Amino acid sequence: MKLEDVPLSPHFREHARLADPAVTDITGTSQPSLGGTDRVRLAALVEDPRASLAERLAAGGILALLGDPRIGLLPATCFVPGGQVEIGLSADAVPEVVAAWQHVGVVSSWIEKETPVHTSRLDDFWMATYPVTNVEYREFLADSGHEDRPATWYLGAYPHERANHPVAGVRPESADAYAVWLTERTGHPWRLPAEAEWEYAAKGSEGKSFPWGEAFDARLANTRETGIHTTSPVGAFPAGRSPFGVLDMGGNVEEYVADDYVPYPGGTLVEDHLVETMGEYRVARGGSFSRFGDLTRTRRRHGAFPGPLYPVGFRLATSERPGPSA
Repeated sequence: MKLEDVPLSPHFREHARLADPAVTDITGTSQPSLGGTDRVRLAALVEDPRASLAERLAAGGILALLGDPRIGLLPATCFVPGGQVEIGLSADAVPEVVAAWQHVGVVSSWIEKETPVHTSRLDDFWMATYPVTNVEYREFLADSGHEDRPATWYLGAYPHERANHPVAGVRPESADAYAVWLTERTGHPWRLPAEAEWEYAAKGSEGKSFPWGEAFDARLANTRETGIHTTSPVGAFPAGRSPFGVLDMGGNVEEYVADDYVPYPGGTLVEDHLVETMGEYRVARGGSFSRFGDLTRTRRRHGAFPGPLYPVGFRLATSERPGPSA
């Protein structure tokens, strides 16, 4: 074989076809070897704040193989009422935030992007309770023919043992394509949330610093401090839910919003590492298992550098009330 022929050979193709789900999917079988495991009970255990983290992760791991009843064709959603809402951070608060996170290398320019505080008018909307999962993204790939496999899928292989974990390592264009596909598939208009919608859904009308309150707590989110160092089943940190009931808005995976980074009204362009490296970039919110807890702050504006430290996913939103099956 000549060197120029190598890219055309199936032997050197990085991604094989998507595996047949029937090989590993035991959903709908009698599951005799698993003792008739109750999936509904396991799903409740994943989101039971009284259970230990180990119990919640184990329950989610079993559901990844059995099929998670929380995940269907239509996303579960939480209602977020619209109105005049304050978005952003006061410039006076920047030094305090930097000092609080100096131990993990946070610098002023990263936080200055959150300034100034400004008012946004939001209409009522519904935010997906969970980020989009691997199993949902696999269905999108298989049904649409979209070819952008997540970077976290080793050699492009669907991770069936992480079916109910958030998909991570996708490009923002693929997240947009997923929303278009689901809209066509269901007849209901889905989209990525606007940046202001995401922030308000995370912090609520009281303007919380973190989805759960004013102080960072590694027990309430899957970040570097928590020590898992990989994604977790969606909803496995129930005590970290936002004021509107949305789960995983702090930690697990960062989430793309619909907007590219621009300064807030009255603010100035901050040419930090992201701008220097990427130029224009899509904003990501919420922090992840691979980053420190400063990124779980509800006002934090971030993005995805190329590389394994930034496996970004996404969740959906809609401006129309979802049907009863959602």
